[in-house]
Amino acid sequence: MNRLPEILAPVGSEEALIAAVRSGADAVYFGSGSCNARRGAGSFEGDALLHAVQYCHARNVRVYVTVNTLLRDEELANVADTLTDIAASGADGIIVQDMAVVPLAKAICPDLALHASTQMAVHNAAGVTELEQLGFSRVVLARELTGTEIAKIREQTHAELEVFVHGALCMSASGMCYLSASLGERSGNRGTCAQPCRLPFVCNGAQNCLSLKDMSHLDHLEELSRIGVTSFKIEGRLKRPEYVAATVDAARRARDGETYSVDGLRAVFSRSGFTDGYYTGKRNHTMFGTRSQEDADRSKEVLSSYRELYRSERASVPVSVNLSIREGQPVCLSVSDGTNAVTLQGEAPQIARTTPATKESVGRSVAKTGGTPFFVTNITAEIDPGLMVPSSVLNALRREALEKLLALREKTPRRTIRTPNLSLHGSGRHANDPKYIVRFANAEQVFSHPAIAVRTLPVEQLLAHPELIDESIWCELPDLCYPMDEERLSEQLKSLYALGVRDAMLGNIGMVRPAREAGMRLHGAFGLNVTNRLACEQYAALGFESLTVSFELSYPKMRDLHSSIPLGCIVAGRLPLMQFRSCPARTATGCGACNGSPVLTDRTGRTFPIVCHQRQYSTLLNSVLYDTADKRLPELDYYQIHLTIETKEEAKALFESVLRGEKPEAERTTGMSFRNLL
Repeated sequence: MNRLPEILAPVGSEEALIAAVRSGADAVYFGSGSCNARRGAGSFEGDALLHAVQYCHARNVRVYVTVNTLLRDEELANVADTLTDIAASGADGIIVQDMAVVPLAKAICPDLALHASTQMAVHNAAGVTELEQLGFSRVVLARELTGTEIAKIREQTHAELEVFVHGALCMSASGMCYLSASLGERSGNRGTCAQPCRLPFVCNGAQNCLSLKDMSHLDHLEELSRIGVTSFKIEGRLKRPEYVAATVDAARRARDGETYSVDGLRAVFSRSGFTDGYYTGKRNHTMFGTRSQEDADRSKEVLSSYRELYRSERASVPVSVNLSIREGQPVCLSVSDGTNAVTLQGEAPQIARTTPATKESVGRSVAKTGGTPFFVTNITAEIDPGLMVPSSVLNALRREALEKLLALREKTPRRTIRTPNLSLHGSGRHANDPKYIVRFANAEQVFSHPAIAVRTLPVEQLLAHPELIDESIWCELPDLCYPMDEERLSEQLKSLYALGVRDAMLGNIGMVRPAREAGMRLHGAFGLNVTNRLACEQYAALGFESLTVSFELSYPKMRDLHSSIPLGCIVAGRLPLMQFRSCPARTATGCGACNGSPVLTDRTGRTFPIVCHQRQYSTLLNSVLYDTADKRLPELDYYQIHLTIETKEEAKALFESVLRGEKPEAERTTGMSFRNLL
C-alpha cells in the first residue's frame, strides 16, 4: 500500500515544533547552526537538536535539517561539526544547497539522506537525474513549475519529489536572486535576505511588481498525489506557531479529501489573498499582491483560535495492549507499538465480591491514553473467572507503561559517524597570465580583439549565426529550461556540436546532462554559486573543466580559493539580480504591449533593465554597471566581461577600458567584490 504524501511543516521555534506535530504534520524541517536559509528563525543546536528529534520520532514525525546556504572556506570546519551533530541526533535527512556539503556529509555519515534544496533551482528532469546520480534521495522542485511539468519530471525520474504547496513566493527563481545582496549586503543565498522585493517597484504602470501573493496549491493536492509527489511542503520558518498549526491542519485536511477553511488560512496570513498561478500556468498580473493593514488586522483576530489546534497531545501512535489477570499471579500489562514493547507487573488480583473483571471492564481503563501521543487499536486479555483488579491499579500500570514506551521511542538510533578526512583549507592559487572571456548576449555585439581568449554566445544566437563559430566560441546554455523544452535544447546542442562547438558554459545543475550528452566540455557560469574549494572539487568530479566563481564572493576570498581546475570571475558588466518566470513587464493583455526593453523603477527613480529570453523567462539587471578594472583583481585563471544590453560600440569600449585598467566615467558599482556579505 502506497503511503500518503507527507505534510512537511516549517519550524522556527520550540512552540512551532509542538504546533506542527500536534496539528498533524508527518515531518518537520528546521535549521541547525548558521548554515540555513532562514537565519532569522530559531535554530536547534546541541541538546535542543537532540530533544527536538527525539520528540518528533516518538510521535512518528520525521525530521529534516536545513544546511542550505552558500559556504565560505573558513566555515567548512564548522559545517562539518554541524553535520556531525545532525547525524548523531538521529535526524532523517539534510536539505542542501552548496555542493560542498555533499562530500562532507558522505564522509561523516553515509546513511544521512541528502535532499536538494529549492535553492538549487531544480526545474527539469535532467537536474533531478543528475542529483540522483550524486546520491540525493529527494529533490525539492522549483516553485515556478506547473502541475503538468511536475508530472513530466515524475515520469522521467526516480528520486522522491518534494513540492511547495503553501506559503510565500520569491519573485526570482530560488538560488538565482542577488537583489538583496546587491542592494543591501544581505544575501538570500546566505540566509539573510532583506526582502527588498517587497518595496515599491513600478513596471508598465503597475505598482509593487516584485511582490507576489503567497502561493496556495491545497486545492491541487489530490492531483499531486496522483502524480506521485512524495512530500507537500509548507513555507514559513519565520512565521508564528499559530500559522504553522493552521497551515498544517488545512494541508492535512486537503490531502485527506476533507474540507478546510480558505478564509481561515487567508486570515492567519496572506498578501491580498493567494495565488496558484505557477501551478496552473496562469502567470499574469493577478499573481501580485502585498501585505495590507487589513491582512494584518484579520490575522490578530484569529490567532487565538488556532492555538487550540496544538493545546493538547495528538494521538498519532497506534499501540496494542495485552493484559493478563491470573489467580495467584501478579497482574501483567504489556504495551507495544509494533517495534518497542514494555511489560509491567502489579499486585495479584483480588477475589471479586460483586462484579468480576471482564475484557470490556478492564479495557475501559487500559484504553485511556489522553495526554499521550498513543491510541489503542487492539486489546487482548486473559482473565481467570471471579477475579477483580482496582481501576487505580490498572490506571497506574497503563500510565507507567506508556511513559516507558515513549522513552523507548525517544532513543536515538545508532549510526556510523566518522571524522571527515578532507582538507578544509586549501592554499591560494595565483595565475601568471589570466585570460579574458567575453560573454556576448547577441550576435550584433560580437567584435574581435587579440586579447579575447574565449567568446560565449547563447545557444539560439549561435544557431542563427553559425558563421561566428570557431575554436574560441563556447555556447551559453539558458539559466532556465523547463520540462517541455528539454528535448529541444538537447537537439540544439547536438546541432551545435555538429557545427564545431565543443564547449558549453552553464549555470544550473539541470544543464549538465544535455551538455554532456551532446559531447561538450563543461564550464561553470556564475549561477552555480561556487564560493568554496570543496564545491570546486565536487564540480570537477562532475566533469567541469573550469568554473566562474560567484560574484557574491569577495575578491580577497577569491584570491585564497583553491581548485584543481581553472577559476575565473566577472570583472565588468551589468550583473543579473533576478530570474523571472512571472515577468513584471507582462500586462493583463500579455506580452504584446512589451517593447522588448522594459524597465523596473524603484522608489528613488533608479531604473533596472529587464531582458527577455525567448519569452521563457526574463532577467532583471542592475541599474548601474559593475566594473572593477581599476582595482586589484584576484589572481584567477580568467576574467569575464558580462555583456547584456550594450551596443557593439559600447561593448568594445568597455572591454578596452578593462584591458587598460581604467575607472569608468559612468556611474558604477564594485558589487560585493570588497564586502563580506552577511
